[in-house]
Amino acid sequence: MGENGNDAEQLDLLAEYLAVAVEAAESAGEVIRRGFYQTKNVEHKGLVDLVTETDKACEELIFNHLKQKYPEHKFIGEESSAEFGTAELTDNPTWMVDPLDGTTNFVHGFPFVCVSIGLTIGKVPTIGVVFNPIINELFTGIRGRGAFLNGTPIKASSQSELVKSLLATEVGTKRDKSTVDASTDRINSLLFKVRSLRMTGSCALNLCGVACGRLDLFYELGFGGPWDVAGGAVIVEEAGGLVFDPSGGDFDVMSRRVAATNCYLKDLFVAALREAE
Repeated sequence: MGENGNDAEQLDLLAEYLAVAVEAAESAGEVIRRGFYQTKNVEHKGLVDLVTETDKACEELIFNHLKQKYPEHKFIGEESSAEFGTAELTDNPTWMVDPLDGTTNFVHGFPFVCVSIGLTIGKVPTIGVVFNPIINELFTGIRGRGAFLNGTPIKASSQSELVKSLLATEVGTKRDKSTVDASTDRINSLLFKVRSLRMTGSCALNLCGVACGRLDLFYELGFGGPWDVAGGAVIVEEAGGLVFDPSGGDFDVMSRRVAATNCYLKDLFVAALREAE
């Protein structure tokens, strides 16, 4: 078989990985949808339990689905790195799963929640699936083959001025004074340079927002782990956007630091982030 045969085989394999990931995301999405509309009736005491139960149920569902098909692959998941696999990234195909990104939103019935599934091959994010089951938006991407929202190709925005850009970030989960001060000082500085700010409460959906042009800029420091960004990073790059470290250096999926822009704003944004420090 010539080289082209191998290429075709590789493409078929990636398309199959994506299809299997989408199946897994959609079944988990069904569980999230049920829990989301149930939340309103849960006693105060039970909210956290509901999140944990939904989270765990979704992760098991996704990992079982993927493991059945690809027993030789590695797995890194939010709920159970220890239970399901390692937290160390190797060159092996590795699935990174956030079964429920946006847990605070889930508790409050704010419809920005999603399942995020990413596959790295040779440490490179290669397949991305981000599914918001409440507003029924499915973002997908395969490295080298474009990004899609519900099957329609998407593109990052063409905005080239910071002052006309919409920025998303998150304050993060830590509430100690120095972390919050650093975070709000940075935001304060950026607010004078961009049009407006959004905090939607989901790292994966913020990345998808940059990918489809709803957002122009996004950064977050100290989020949960690689499962928050592995899927979204593929989708941004395949939509013609850029994913990088907030310092301007290369993106590292394991670093818990991410920034994303369309292809015009990176240098301006990195400079603005530097001035905000």
